[in-house]
Order: sequence, then C-alpha cells, then structure tokens
Amino acid sequence: MKRVLVTGANGYIGRHVVEKLLDLGCEVYASDFNFDGVDERATRVTVPIFEKDEKLFQKLGEPDVCIHMAWRNGFVHNADSHIEDLPQHFEFVKNMIEGGLKQIVVMGSMHEVGYWEGAITADTPCNPKSLYGISKNALRQAIFSMPEIENVCVQWVRAYYILGDDLKNNSIFSKIVKMESEGKETFPFTSGKNKFDFISVDVLAEQIAKTACQTEVKGIINCCTGNPVSLAEKVEEFIKENHYKIRPEYGAFPDRPYDSPGVWGDAAEINEIMKNYK
Repeated sequence: MKRVLVTGANGYIGRHVVEKLLDLGCEVYASDFNFDGVDERATRVTVPIFEKDEKLFQKLGEPDVCIHMAWRNGFVHNADSHIEDLPQHFEFVKNMIEGGLKQIVVMGSMHEVGYWEGAITADTPCNPKSLYGISKNALRQAIFSMPEIENVCVQWVRAYYILGDDLKNNSIFSKIVKMESEGKETFPFTSGKNKFDFISVDVLAEQIAKTACQTEVKGIINCCTGNPVSLAEKVEEFIKENHYKIRPEYGAFPDRPYDSPGVWGDAAEINEIMKNYK
C-alpha cells in the first residue's frame, strides 16, 4: 500500500484524484485549507506546505509519493499570483526531496506550450502566452534542472481540456449549465471548428492516480485521450447528454486568431501506464 500525499486535495481535480487513489487501495494524506469535498477515508493534513521547515517531509507523513496539485487561481490565467507563488512551489518540491521523498507527481498544463498545431509530445517546444502557462513551464524547467532529482522519480502530468463536475470548473460547459438553469434559449458561440483534446475529470483523475502508483514511466506524461474533437461537436454532445434545450448561436463570436485550429496530447505514455497497471 502506497502512502500518497495530495496537495490541493479539495481542488477541482484534487478531490477526484483522492477518491481514485483510495479506490486503488492507497493510504491518502489530503492537504488543503478546507476539506468539504474530500473523501472521508483520507487522512486530513493541515500542516502549511509552504513553511520553510527542514522537517516538512516528516510533518506531512513521510509519503512514498507526493502529488502536488495545489495552485491558486488556476482558472484565471493572467492572475499575478501565478508568478508570485512560483518560488514557494519550487521550494516545496525541493524541501520534500531533500527530506527524503522518492517520487513526486506535479500537475502541469497544455498552457505551458502556448500556440501549437497538432500533437503535443514531451519534446514539443514551449512558448507560453499566459502567466499561468509561464509559471507552470518555469516550475517544470526548474524541477527537472535540480541535481537532487537524480535518484527521484519525477512525473510531470500535463492536462488538457477538462470537463465534468461542471459547476466547479470555469469552462464553456459550466457556462452552458448556468445559462440553461436561467432559462436562456441560446448562447453566443464561435464557429466551434477548433479541435481540442477533451477529457472528463474522472478519467483524468484515474490517469493521475495510476501514474502515481507506478514508477516505470516518468518524465513528462500527457494525461489526455490523444483524440482531437471539435468544440462544436463536444458542445452539441454535452447539450444532448444533459437533455438541455439551449442552443449555440454559431458565429456570434469571431474565432480568436491565437487559438490553434487543432491541438491535442500524444497519449503514448499514459496509454502504456493504463495498459500495464495491475
């Protein structure tokens, strides 16, 4: 049984990861400010993760693996907090590794890459365009440049377009839920032709949990489907599945010139993890 520390355990993705880990038989230590959405089976941890304490690893339960998902303002991509908090995230990872941590999984994002057309691989060059993407990219570069990681399994899990648990995220799907509940008949939309890699938060959480439960596959791991689908197709599917009456008003908004016509993750590594997981 692995002891897994999850930071940001009550976040949009974190609560699902905690549940999946518990279902897989892990001992889970959940770290956050509040725990209203965290599975009752997890051990709650209130020790501040950003305190400069040489015994932080011990105080956080000496986990076998840490899944670091804590991150402020994840839905506000140009919030100053992304840059302001960056040193604390690096110090936390460094502190945990120096304390004895042997495996760390860190939450990444497709926004590290910036504009790209086609499949994103571990080797795709990054030129992020938002403070969120810049900060995640810098954290990844800093962690992989640390000499301390020589004997540590580092897994950078890069997420794509997440849906599900829709009232807790900030996507077009959460907006559709809200507008449907308000009785609106239509909503303004782009052409919807752009293609993205959509993944449900439950499937993403399972991928992250199973990544943490193994050490053979490491480095940058795209947590994705590898299957590009047009935004229009996904929106129509979402409306149909939920039996909504609201309809998209195609072309009300122009397509943004900086949006890729198609971007998705290369799923080779995550497919290997899911296939080989026992």
